[in-house]
Amino acid sequence: MMTIKDVAKIAGVSVATVSRVINESGYVNIDTRKKVEAAIRQSNYSPNEVARSLYKRKSKLIGLLLPDITNPFFPQLARGIEDYMQENGYRIIFGNSDENADKELDYIRTFVQNNVVGVISSTNFPDSGAYLEMNIPVVFLDRTSNDSPSVYADGRKGGRLAAQEMVARGSSRITIIQGPAHVKPAQDRFQGAAEALAEMGISYNVIQTSSFSYTEAGQWATELFERFLDTDGVIASNDIVASAVLREAHRLGKTVPEDVQIIGFDDIPLSSLMSPSLSTIRQPARDMGSAAARLLIQLIEQDQVEDKIIQLPVSFIERETTRSRMETSKKG
Repeated sequence: MMTIKDVAKIAGVSVATVSRVINESGYVNIDTRKKVEAAIRQSNYSPNEVARSLYKRKSKLIGLLLPDITNPFFPQLARGIEDYMQENGYRIIFGNSDENADKELDYIRTFVQNNVVGVISSTNFPDSGAYLEMNIPVVFLDRTSNDSPSVYADGRKGGRLAAQEMVARGSSRITIIQGPAHVKPAQDRFQGAAEALAEMGISYNVIQTSSFSYTEAGQWATELFERFLDTDGVIASNDIVASAVLREAHRLGKTVPEDVQIIGFDDIPLSSLMSPSLSTIRQPARDMGSAAARLLIQLIEQDQVEDKIIQLPVSFIERETTRSRMETSKKG
């Protein structure tokens, strides 16, 4: 591995001069700077970002914490963050908490040890004191915490859309799969769906869940049909749970969407590849990631930030797990 000494030797300058060029500290004339930059390219030297941060007391490192990378929604968020950060000269240290508070705390400590200048977190514990103790900008993504900087989609509107589309397509015995009680966006989705159904005079059943994970989605789908076999419409807490409901419906010999309609939430890439393809409420994941990255950079660079809480719109994506409105109206 090439070192700063190797770069200095190739450029024919001192190590101190190379350091001034890399860290943008002190005067270096234009010709010498060009020699050093050429030597860096020639040697493929990559300065250690942590070492630079210790020297300058300001790094270009960002901490990114996600709750579950097995859920395809979160890598979509990450891609939006990464693209925007890279375009603006920042790099990411990534942590996957597995929705575990202790593991999350370990990652926060790792971020601090690496001298990150800001954090983006899709935490299930946004009110944890660990975030306040960091004394650096934090942006919560797909999560909210009081008046803290946050970027999230309109979950309540999404829940209402799901309920309205389900009823408009002919379902009347609806079950809502309610997401984790400690995750505010999950409760926003549930409350939106419940409010809309109540306004339309439609009674509904509820299956309470504790996470969005793959590992437990199957058991909730099984519980749903064991308790409410005659359900003809399911509003799922996310697309992963919706896919488990679709699988269980097939196992029981139910035809989708004729016997039971299903609407998910997120619009992960897999949704369009299922058979039948999944109707869902789309969250603009990549745009959410980009917005969070932009907001964090503004906070880091102390730009004037007018909107620290950003809510993005959602939309209904019609696919094959719901009937068309035209078919429903003809049957009526």
